[in-house]
Order: sequence, then structure tokens, then C-alpha cells
Amino acid sequence: MISAGEFRKGITFQVNSRPCVVIDFQHVKPGKGAAFVRTKYKDLITGAIREEAFNPSEKFPRASILTKTMQYLYSDGELYYFMDNDTYEQIPVQKELMEEAVLYIKENDNATLKFYEGSCFIVEPPNFVELKVVESEPSVKGDTASNVTKKVIVETGAEINVPLFVDEGDTIKIDTRTGEYLSRV
Repeated sequence: MISAGEFRKGITFQVNSRPCVVIDFQHVKPGKGAAFVRTKYKDLITGAIREEAFNPSEKFPRASILTKTMQYLYSDGELYYFMDNDTYEQIPVQKELMEEAVLYIKENDNATLKFYEGSCFIVEPPNFVELKVVESEPSVKGDTASNVTKKVIVETGAEINVPLFVDEGDTIKIDTRTGEYLSRV
């Protein structure tokens, strides 16, 4: 159990038996009345963000989140299969959990999977990935105004804005948190 007075950024707890993580908090001691903890937290299953004030002595059960680095093996259309690098156990993951990550993960790449009570609730790709450009519009000579970009499609199907000098066949480095081009490799 954890009391609201012990909240810090990154602490996981349960509200109505849903796992949540503290995004921001503030201990408030008004001139009149009792102190309280103003908390901004995110539901880890739905991604919803809420703001709520709690009594500092209010207690919540801790949410134990298991984080594992696993290797992406393949997809059969509905399920994506990951292998635990330690036990070689294969785990299927629903398509809905892969919507963001599938744009940056190719077969045999590692990803971070987070589990709550034995079931996976989020798949996170590595922060930076290197992917090959498979489709690119040709750049026009003389089209060099500042910060001109074009769209390319990488081998996983993601569409990325890149500078004009990036061509089909190039390998580029992408920040998966923002989906932005970083450099040519």
C-alpha cells in the first residue's frame, strides 16, 4: 500500500483496481482546511489522463508492472508474436496494442513489453531505430528553400518526413517517440 502523501513522478498505484502512474503531483497546504495532494495520473490500460485531489493519508494498492525486453518474431495478421530472450517462451500480443509500435519494429527487433497481472498492456519500440527507405519521391534540383522536406516510406510502412537529399535505398535513423527523422546512416 502507498499513501497519497508518498506520491512521486513515476510511482504506479491502483485506482478502482486499474493500474495508474503518477505524471505530476503537488502537495498543497492551504491557509484554511486540510492539506491535500493534487495529482495528475495516467491510466496505463486506456491511456486516459486524469487530475484528482487526494487526502495525503489516503492509501492505494501498489500496481506492480513487469517490464521485459522481448524479440518480435512474426505476425499472423491478428496477433503479433514475441519471444522472451531469457526463457524462449513465445507470447502473442493483440493487434490493438501494436498500432504505434508496428510502424517502427521489424522482424527480429527487440521491443519493450509491459505486463500488468500477467497480461501485456503496451508495446514500446526502442527509442531510436534504423530503417531502410523503400519508397521516395524524387527531389527536384533547385528546390532548396530552407527546411524543405518530402515524405518517404520505410520498410515497416511508416511514412516519415525527411530532407530532400534522402533517396530510396538509404538507411535513416528515426526517433520513435516523435516519429521524426534524425540522420542518414
